[in-house]
Parts: sequence; C-alpha cells; structure tokens
Amino acid sequence: MPRHLLYLIVFIEGFCSLGAEVIALRRLVPHVGSSIVVTAPTIGFFLLALALGYASGARVSERFTAVVARNFVVSALLVGLGLARVTVDGMFAHLQPAGVAYLLFIGGVLCPVAWLLGQTVPVLTNLMKHMRTGEASGYALYWSTLGSFLGSVSLALLVMQWLGVSAAVLVCASLLAVGSLLLGGVGWRPWAAALAAGLGALGINLFPPSQVADTAYADYTVEAVNLPDHTDPRAFFVNNSLASLVDDSEPPRYARYVQHLRRILLEDLALRDKAVLVLGAGGFTLSHREPSNRYTYVDIDPKIRGIAEARFLKTPIRGEFIVDDARRYVRATAERYDAVVVDVFSSHTSIPGHLVTREFWQDARRVLAPEGVLLANLILDGKLETPYARNLLATIESVFGRCGVDVLHRGKPLSNVIVSCHASSRPADVTPYSDERNGADVDLARSR
Repeated sequence: MPRHLLYLIVFIEGFCSLGAEVIALRRLVPHVGSSIVVTAPTIGFFLLALALGYASGARVSERFTAVVARNFVVSALLVGLGLARVTVDGMFAHLQPAGVAYLLFIGGVLCPVAWLLGQTVPVLTNLMKHMRTGEASGYALYWSTLGSFLGSVSLALLVMQWLGVSAAVLVCASLLAVGSLLLGGVGWRPWAAALAAGLGALGINLFPPSQVADTAYADYTVEAVNLPDHTDPRAFFVNNSLASLVDDSEPPRYARYVQHLRRILLEDLALRDKAVLVLGAGGFTLSHREPSNRYTYVDIDPKIRGIAEARFLKTPIRGEFIVDDARRYVRATAERYDAVVVDVFSSHTSIPGHLVTREFWQDARRVLAPEGVLLANLILDGKLETPYARNLLATIESVFGRCGVDVLHRGKPLSNVIVSCHASSRPADVTPYSDERNGADVDLARSR
C-alpha cells in the first residue's frame, strides 16, 4: 500500500475517533450536564476502549486492509446512527434513571467506535515493511494524533459553530465511509456498505428536518404549551429544559421566576434608567417590552439571539448582547452595573461548575455599583436541605454576607430559588443567642 494512503487512513482514524468523543460529550449535555463527574468518566471509558483496541489490533495477523475497512464501515454506522440527536434523546427518554441511558450510550456507541478505530494503527503498521519498526509506528502515531488534533478543533470551533452538531456527525460518518472504500473498494459489497452507512447517517440526522436548533453549546426548541388564562403561550427550551415562557397577552406573561425578577427590579427596587447585566440570556424575556432600564446580556452561544428573536420573541431583543463566557466577562469588564442577574444553566438543574465558586461570586460582586444588587436564579430543592443547596447558598453568603432567599415552589422537589444580595453588605461573624448569653436587645438597639 502506498505510504501516503496509509497516512491518510490513520489521519482519518484520529480525526474521527476524537471527533466522536467531542460529539458524544456535546450530546450528553442536555441530559446529564457537562460537569467534571460526567466528562471525566466519559473520557476515561473512551481511553479504556481505545487501549483495548490497540491490544486487539496487535493480534491481527492477516487481511490487514480488510479488517480496517470493516472497522471503518461499522464505525461509520455507529457514528452516523448512534450519535444522532434522535438516538441519544430516545435513549434518555425511555431508559431511566439517566445513569442507565448513559451507560448504554457509552457502552453501546462511544466505546465500540473507540475500540474499532483503535485497531487501525497497530494493524496498518504491518504494511510498513520498508521502514524500521520505530519509524513506522512513530509516523503512524504522528498522523493519527495530528488527525485527532484537527478533528477536535475543527469540529468544535468550525463545524458545530456554523453548521451544528448534526453536521459534525455527518462529517465523521462520511470520512469513515470514504476510508473504508480507500481500503477495500473493489467489488460492489464495499460500495454498498459505505453507501448504506452514508445514507443512514444522512437520513437520521437531516431528514425530516428537526425542529431542534442544535449549536455547539445547546439544543434549542420553541413549543406551544397549554396554560390556563394565557393567550397563545410558547416555551423556550434549552437542552430539553424550560428556560423561558411568553405569551401574547396584554401585557405579556412570562415564566414565574422571570416575573419575580422583574417585580424586584421594577417595583421593589424601583430601578429606572439603570444598567442591568444579565448573565445567561435564556429567552431574553427579562427586558422584553421593558424600556425603563438598559440591559446587557452575556451568553456564550452566539446563535441564541437569532433563535430567540425568530422563533420565541418574534421581535428583536431589547438591550445589548455580548458573546462571552459569564465568568470571563465579569472578570475582565471595566463596566459597573446597578443590578446583576445570574441565570446560567447548561441543563435544567446544572450550573457550570466554574460559575458556582467563591471566586466567581467575587468577580460578580466586583462589577456591581456601590449600591448595586445581585439577583441569582438557582434551581434547588424546595426545602434547601440538600448538601448542594446548603453549600451553594453558603458560598454566595461568604462573599456577600446575608442575602435574601425566595423559594418560589415550596411544595415541589425542585424549585426556582431567587437569591438577592447587596453590594453594600459584608460577611460578618455571628453569635447565636442563648438563655445564658442573650444579646438580642442590645443588637436590636444597635441595628436601629
């Protein structure tokens, strides 16, 4: 086999193997989030399957090109069908708890792809007889790793950004199908297998056209919902979770937590002609038909604005939109705001891990004006008794001092919890009152 063809095959292997991992991590976000406890096991299982593929490929002693060609066409089917949005959504919709669907997805789709493609380099180095063993394996690994680098970068930063996740799936499935033809394209069977893999991937990913807009960061859908006393209500779903709500009433009605936030800003605080920073765009409903203040939205996904304007609000957003990571923005900006609203979620209950730490809340406090207020929308248990709820609230109050906490749905297992903190307050030591040492009257007098 010509050397350049061998290098092309191992390049495709590297490109598509790591590409499949990147796509898999993105497909998991709407269902299990993107926290380290999800990404680390996923990467670990992928590497384990890859290692087992290396060992399996080392035992192949004949029909080298035929074995790799077969692996490529099977991988094309697994990638094209198994990484399709409808397949992943179906797994998590019908298999509960979510951990069962996760294991099926990893064990039935991602790991088999890694195992099959992992065999490529050890198998094909048997054909490099004109080279030293070290030279053959070194160059093969070079082209495979180069493919991995370009696959992860180009799919995440170019294909997913401009064309969506389904397009990235089609790119990987198509490359694997082409690779199988380059290795064993004589006769009708290889062509039939490659064509079946390609058409299957095309059909399940693009036809019929999906109502879901999938970007590099999230899946977005807008659906009509049935709500009493509402006029044509529609919901904006981000990663299968309700992010916002609006209807055509006069005045429009919004999700309960948005109405609560608007009441705090416009009625309780009576903000007029003030600068309001909103971290996490949601459906842009906080400023919808609200001309009293100046709103700045920060969201990491550049496409969310166009989707919200075209399908959800059906009108241009009110305010400025900045594409940036929330933490990076509050760390770098020189602007100061009279109110900061934190409403950042990657799925229904999952706040990105770097946006719950003490350092993030310190940066968020830094951008507040001296008399500014921070409002955070959290989704916690209604009783606020889980470790996550207690520790998250304690983290915020370690920066701001005592904050107001409004639980909007006390009778439900999960509730929107609105935390209100003032820039003027400071953390302070506390002394519990007891019968032996009761300083309540003195403290009350000092507080007046």
